[in-house]
Amino acid sequence: MNAPADELPEAEPNDDVAVELLRLIEAHPDYSQRQLARALGVSLGKTHYLLKALLGKGWVKAQNFQRSDHKLGYLYVLTPSGIRKRLDLTQAFLARKEREFVRLRTQIAALRKDIAEQRGPQA
Repeated sequence: MNAPADELPEAEPNDDVAVELLRLIEAHPDYSQRQLARALGVSLGKTHYLLKALLGKGWVKAQNFQRSDHKLGYLYVLTPSGIRKRLDLTQAFLARKEREFVRLRTQIAALRKDIAEQRGPQA
């Protein structure tokens, strides 16, 4: 049984995947759920769940279109609020990765110093 859109979780299970899904949809609106799942590196079920959440939030809309003579598909399109959300999530993702980069750079410098001190002067 499908849950109504207002019963979907408020936050995506993983904002990194949600950002990538929004970017993929913007770049490839004709991708099937299977193609989106493959590009994201997640299961088809997780992709379906994420798409359903994005549709429920009004960030994406789905339109039927004819893929071939015998099959209908969906065209996924970002709404204006979806475009804004993609930008917000991308900015938050970038800020988080930049903080992580600074921490890693500091940690790497400390590890290099520790190794140099443990080895002592080289002859």
